[in-house]
Formats: sequence, structure tokens, C-alpha cells
Amino acid sequence: MPKFTHNDIEIAYETRGEGAPLVFISGVGYGGWFWQRVAAWLAQNAGGKPLQIITFDNRGAGESSKPPGPYSVPMMAADTAALLDALGLREACVFGHSLGGFIAQELALLRPEQVGRLILAGTNHGGMHVVPITPEALQVMTDRSGEPEDLVRRGITIASGPGFSERQPDLVRELIDYRLGNPVPPAQYTAQVMAGAGLAQLSEDQVLDRMSRLGMPVLVLFGEHDRVVPPGNAELLAEKISNARVRILPGCGHIFPIEDPAATGQAILEFFAE
Repeated sequence: MPKFTHNDIEIAYETRGEGAPLVFISGVGYGGWFWQRVAAWLAQNAGGKPLQIITFDNRGAGESSKPPGPYSVPMMAADTAALLDALGLREACVFGHSLGGFIAQELALLRPEQVGRLILAGTNHGGMHVVPITPEALQVMTDRSGEPEDLVRRGITIASGPGFSERQPDLVRELIDYRLGNPVPPAQYTAQVMAGAGLAQLSEDQVLDRMSRLGMPVLVLFGEHDRVVPPGNAELLAEKISNARVRILPGCGHIFPIEDPAATGQAILEFFAE
């Protein structure tokens, strides 16, 4: 993967195709690999809407630098803005998932001229008035007992929709091999988690101000069975944004871009077509 240097760290990225820019931002512990199934689907099905797909590894993950923490969402949004600058992108569609959704919001506030459309996926608006993680997901995420593969397998099960692991054993194996073969060091993993947790400190007035400044078209996209960021957050988020609509993908959990790349890709194309 090519890299560019920003603030003394290297950010690894990949571009595919030519056309309207679509930038994907990953969540905690994942690099640009997270988007490979959606990117492949879009490459085959974009039709009359050619896309330039940009994926990258956040600081702390993948082939990007792994500086010590603490990290913050504004810091990671600045990394993303630097990537857009390096590629000369303006009015991109930015798709942020989970922690990536926080980064995408911050990027749109920092550089509104570079974000023409915004997709906020499996995320919330920050502050205290959100639907919290489910107890069963919290238990899985805090239980670090067992072998590394056991930890990853439990995480996949709680992050996906009902029956996913049984229906897609080969894909689960691929996910396990990716997570074990591309580990995020514990300190950097914690730094990413705490970056997202920092937005819980926003006051309600700050949340309302931030969301009111998102003037571009916004798609709020969730999996029906998300237990990590429950889909009740979708309406809470959309109702604070002037030009937002909600789409819930049936049968999916938190990692719906991996679970159902076709439904994810179709939602993207329909959002572009509006």
C-alpha cells in the first residue's frame, strides 16, 4: 500500500477506480481491509456512477504508524483531512463506521468543503443521551479470557447479526485470520477506544451545535441487529441533522459492510443517485 507522511506519522491508503470519490473510514481495530467486500461489490455494480474508492488504515492499525496514545477524534480527523489533501479530493462522499463515524462527523465539521455527502454508519452523535451498548456486547468486549482466537470469534459473533457465524463459516475464518494476522497492539487499541469514548463528554448543547452544522446530505445507516451501537441511535442522530435520512439493513449486525456488502453497496449507490 502507498503511504504519505502527516505530522511525523505514515498513513497507508489504497485507491481503486476513477470517478466520484468515496472515502471509507474504519472503526476500532480495523484497517482498510474492512471495506474490501463492499469495494469489490461496488466495482462490479456501480454501473453509470463510476467511483474512486479510497480506503486507509487509521493511526494505530494496519500498515499505518502506531504512535503511542492518547489519540483523539480531532487528531484522527486531521489525519483523514491530510489524506484528502494528499489526493486532491473535494466534495467527497465520506462513509464512517463506528469510531469512523465519529471521525467522519469531525471531518465534516473541520473541512465542510471537502465533504459533499456523509454516511454515518453504526455510530452515534456523542454526549450522554444515546442508546448504550447492549449488556451482552459489553460483556463480550470486556471479557479477555481464553485463547486469542476465542476472543476474536466471540467478538465476531456479538458484532454480527443472528446466525451469521453459522451461515458464513468461511468468511468467519477469513475474519479471524485477518484479526490474528494484523493485530493492533493493546496500547494503540486502547487509544482508539478512548478517542471514541471522549465524545461521550460532549454536552447536549455541544451535540446540537455540532449536528446543526452538518449541512450536506447525510445517510444514517445501521444494521437491524446491531448490539454494539444499537439502531435506536439512528433516529436520535438523524433528527438532529437538517438533511438526513435513516436506512436500516435487515438481518445485519454492527459489521454489516462485511455481512452484506451488496445491501451496503446498494444503499451507497441509491444515496448517490438522490
